[in-house]
Formats: sequence, structure tokens, C-alpha cells
Amino acid sequence: MQGSARPMPNIRRTQHLGLVGVLLIALAFTGLQLTAVTGRASPDTKNYLSYALSLSGESREEAGRRAIAYSCDSGQHPSLSPVPWTNRKAVGESEEQCVRRLNDSVAYWTRHGNTEGMTAPFANQRFMAIFEARPGYPLFLVPFIDAFGIRWGLWLAGLVIALAGSLCVLLSLRAAGASRRVGLAGQALYLALPTGTVAMNPLSDGLSLALGTAIVLGCVLLLRDRPRTDGGSGTSFGPGAGTRTVSARPGTGAALVAGGFALMFLVRYSQALLLAAALAGVLLARAGWLRRRGRREAAPVLRAAGLCAGLTACIYAGAHLLGWPMGQDSAQDLLTHHYQRPDLPNPWPEFFVQEGVFWSAWSRRQITQPVLPVLLALSAWAMLRRRSVVLPLAVAAGAAGLLNQAGHPNLGQLYGYRLIVFLWLLPALAIPLLLDRPAREPSPAPAQPEQTGDGRVGVSRQ
Repeated sequence: MQGSARPMPNIRRTQHLGLVGVLLIALAFTGLQLTAVTGRASPDTKNYLSYALSLSGESREEAGRRAIAYSCDSGQHPSLSPVPWTNRKAVGESEEQCVRRLNDSVAYWTRHGNTEGMTAPFANQRFMAIFEARPGYPLFLVPFIDAFGIRWGLWLAGLVIALAGSLCVLLSLRAAGASRRVGLAGQALYLALPTGTVAMNPLSDGLSLALGTAIVLGCVLLLRDRPRTDGGSGTSFGPGAGTRTVSARPGTGAALVAGGFALMFLVRYSQALLLAAALAGVLLARAGWLRRRGRREAAPVLRAAGLCAGLTACIYAGAHLLGWPMGQDSAQDLLTHHYQRPDLPNPWPEFFVQEGVFWSAWSRRQITQPVLPVLLALSAWAMLRRRSVVLPLAVAAGAAGLLNQAGHPNLGQLYGYRLIVFLWLLPALAIPLLLDRPAREPSPAPAQPEQTGDGRVGVSRQ
């Protein structure tokens, strides 16, 4: 009895070490973000902020005024970081010039019919409808802004989003059977790459990304055929757990996936649609491959693919029924400079020309700054050398990022990361797996003697 009780202190010590690692990474990231509490606003920030202020009870005019004040003040604090994806544009106009320009824009569009909606009239009503169709992020901001004000509220909201996404990455890797050091590496890499930077920016992309990581975690739980442990009958769910997989009820994964997509639909429905479609496609292809090889893992993969396919249809139907902007609206937005010129009768030929121009320029940039190509090469190496249920999900997330960027081939986004940020989730999930040794194939059980019905002794294999 005493011998069976001895491992407990070691298990507790392992759990404590894992928790300490999580907290140290989170504290280090928080400390770094304190160096830039403001200075993160982009042109779209004022749209979301005015929406959130309207939801908190401000009049449309006052919400617009406060959103303009924050955005113009933030523009006076560019980052001096040497890390490419954390740099922001240098100051191009004074705060007074910025306030005057945006106030003039509000007055102009108010006179030209933009008099309704939750967002302030910073542009024509058709363009602002894009942000009216994304209520999730403004709703998320309301309690932070009410409790801490605009400056600290936006910063704290970004911090919560970033840390939540990093924890979902850690738990996804642990649920897939990776070691504690792999989970911690995934958490740190998520925060260090553009995924962490985008999560901190006051835009809907970060919250959409965090929900995407929760969906990946749900898919991992769905794809696990059966829980395995390093020993004993119990499993645990946490960064410091000594076991290699997570025990969860079958409905937990499905609830995470469905709930994550439901929330993501409200935050950024176009990205939710692309992620659901990418997951359905990748999982369906994997299920077919597993079935051809006679693997029993095909059944849970096929069920997960069916769930994602069903959610894809629901997301598309929901956006269509609500009258939210769809793919053709996005193409017209790009080609008419936010609907300030007449619509093209057929936008697609010109749109595909823009696709070629954008991806050609994007490819040249990857050659001159090959951070992403190197990380993708390491991810490909991890996929060749490691076996994990998280890898096809990482591929699907990366594909969703590429599709999202392909839907917005705007050269103005060439040096940005937010539209393609899901692609950076691939190295965050795949590269840490290289820290674990490759899984060994289970050795066959030794032959066991077996007595047959006629009294002879035969041999059976387990």
C-alpha cells in the first residue's frame, strides 16, 4: 500500500511545475505588452470602438467623438520594436489634424445619408454595414471599457484574448498526447509569433483567432479515438499533468466546436465560414485516407468532418438570411475603394487580376524576409516526422488563413498579418511537436499458450 502511494508527490510536483511554466510565460508576455499600452489602433479600430460605446449607452455622436479621440491619440505612439510584426506605422499627422480629418468625414457622411446604425458614420453606410455585421467583438469589449476606460479596457481585452488563445494551443497539444514541454513551447510560440501580436490589437481578428484555437481544441477531443494514459486508469487535463492525453466526455469536443463557431459567427462570420469549410475538407480527406488503409480512426475523423460540414452550411445560411455582406460585396469593396465608385457589372475578372498582383508581391516579400517560409518548412518537417491528431487541424487552420487573405488581395495589407494570421497558427501547433521523440509503433504481444477444445495446446496472439 505504501509503494502505491509514493508516486503522488511526484505527480503533484509535475503539475506544479507545469502551472509555474504557464504562469511565467503569461507574466513575461504581459510585461512586454505593458511597454505599449496604446499605439495599436488601426483605421478599423474606431469602427469597433464606436460600436462598443454605443452598446454601453453612449449616443452615436458621443461614441464617434470618443472613438476618434482614442484613435488619433493612439496614432501618436508608434512602436520602436525591432520585431517586424510588432512595428506600427510612424506618425504621419498630428493629433489635431487627425481629429479634424475624422470629424469632417463624420459630418460629410452624415449629410449624405448615414444616419442609422451602431457605428459612427466614418464612411458610407454600405461600407459600415461590414462592421455592423460583426457585433461579437464590440459586445466583448463593453465590460472592459465600462470597468477600465477605453485605453486600459482595450489593452486588457487584448491581453485576455491573447492569453486565452495561447492556453487553447497548449491544451490542444496536451490533449493530442504531447508532453508538457511541447505544450509550453506551443503557448510561448503562439504569443511570440504574429498570432500574439494580432491578438493584442484592438480588432476583431484577435478574438476570431482565439475562438479558432478553441475550435481546434474541440476537434482534437473529437478525433481522439480513446484516451491513453502513461499508467493507471485516470487521466488529467492540464499543463502539468503527468499523463499524455485528456479524458473528456464525447460531447465536450462537439460542444467546443459548435459553441466556438457560434461565437465566431458573431465576431467575424467570413473567417468562421472559411475555417469550417477548411476543417471539413481536410478531415474528410484524412478520413478517406485512413479508411483506405483500414484504420479504425477513420470513424471519429468522419464524424468531425460531418460536424464541420454541417456548421459550414449553417454559417453560410445564417449570413445570407441576415443579409450580411458576402463574397461579391467584398470584391466590390476592394475594386470600388470602399464603394466610393460605381459597382463593376462583373467584378471577378479584375478581382483575379488583383489576386495575381498581390500574391506575386507577397511571394517576393517572403524571399526577402523568409521568416514564414522557414517556419512552414519546419512545420512540414514536423508533419513528416511526427504523428499527431493536431497536425491535420493545423493544416486546415493554415488553409483558412490563406483563403481569408485570398478574399482580400489588397496591396495595402501586404505588410500586415491580421488577414492571414490563421496561417501562423500552423507553425505554432506543429513545430513544438519536434521537441518530443517520435512515437514508437506498439510491439506485438508475445504468443500465449491456449488449450483447444480437443485438449491440445495451441498458440494465440493478443
